[in-house]
Amino acid sequence: MDDYVYTSDDQLIEGEIEEGKRYTEDDFNKIIEIKEREKYRVKLFMEMIDQGEKTLVFCAIQEHALAVRDLVNQMKTSTDPNYCVRVTANDGALGEQHLRTFQDNEKTIPTILTTSQKLSTGVDARNIRNIVLMRPINSMIEFKQIIGRGTRLFDGKDYFTIYDFVKAYLHFSDPEWDGEPLEPEVCNTCHQSPCICEKEPPQPCPVCGQSPCRCDPEPCPNCGKRPCECPKKAKIKLADGKEITIQHMSATSFWGADGKPISAAEFLNNLFGDLPEFFKDEDELRRIWSQPDTRKTLLNGLSEKGYGDEQLIEIKRMIDAENSDLFDVLAYIAFALNPITRKERVETNKGRIFSHYDDKQQAFLDFVLSQYIKEGVQELDQAKLPDLLELKYHAISDAAAELGSVASIRDMFTGFQRYLYEQQSAE
Repeated sequence: MDDYVYTSDDQLIEGEIEEGKRYTEDDFNKIIEIKEREKYRVKLFMEMIDQGEKTLVFCAIQEHALAVRDLVNQMKTSTDPNYCVRVTANDGALGEQHLRTFQDNEKTIPTILTTSQKLSTGVDARNIRNIVLMRPINSMIEFKQIIGRGTRLFDGKDYFTIYDFVKAYLHFSDPEWDGEPLEPEVCNTCHQSPCICEKEPPQPCPVCGQSPCRCDPEPCPNCGKRPCECPKKAKIKLADGKEITIQHMSATSFWGADGKPISAAEFLNNLFGDLPEFFKDEDELRRIWSQPDTRKTLLNGLSEKGYGDEQLIEIKRMIDAENSDLFDVLAYIAFALNPITRKERVETNKGRIFSHYDDKQQAFLDFVLSQYIKEGVQELDQAKLPDLLELKYHAISDAAAELGSVASIRDMFTGFQRYLYEQQSAE
């Protein structure tokens, strides 16, 4: 839902609203609120992110940040009450403490921060993996500053993900975009860079007379006043059935070799054209994918060409194959093979896999296959074998006592995979 027109079918909970007026993204959560819309957006990004990764969520105003915080904590898998916190001017010393803890890369709680204006600059948290945009970013300078929150380097971090609900990605196509965040401009109110309007000033704010300042950091985009003097925000409950029209609210951007954004269709076309460099037919792809070492070499080669794990996973979402193997993504693009789920692949091939192994080996392989169904093909990498053995048997020595030498376990782990991917007729 990019815009909304109030009709008599909808229920006005409180506030004032103009029937027949078209409300756009700039109006949402400032002068109009639709709770189902925000709940749906939060549900979308909570399902897509790794909930253990540090995440910044940029909201329209401080009340919106509070509402999003509460929605995140309602949907989280974590049991910690401080999993998601709000950090805005109204949060004062407690918000500053949450921010300092969040910036500590050794600590995992809080994991998600919601904010309005406060965290677009000056946040030295290098391990931010996700940025969620739930308000329009109308300034190129601010857009670069926000993107700069994710570009900080950290051990093991070679990318970050933007979840864009407001079409901010269009800034990447703007001639003013040069890929590097600009230094923040001097604030017109506090005359400092970065702005300290939302930080506790040494004396009461000259505008609102309070310390810490309770003003919005910028004049309201609707009434032009600071603090905002708009009519009370309208809260809307959608008529029955309206929520099902909410879909496709986030956009995916892909990038060409020249660093410029390209459409998903162009990305898929480029991938289709490059795949023959890696395998000539379906049989060769199956042989490569059936061995952990050759599979890893293929994935590394694709990544070097710009087709990394994140891009391939995004394609899985696009083709409605989120529960499929990455093999199915490549086979779908290269040979138009219909994807199957990982569970279907296991159910189809488990019998012939087990026919080659004894009962104890079957028990371990059954565990491995359950992890594969749950997590994906990365569970079949050779580097995962020690973790899988410890998860199943608690110690490598106990696994060896049950299954034989480490070398024989390794041979079994790599050997069974050919039966998972080869055609039945290859038996």
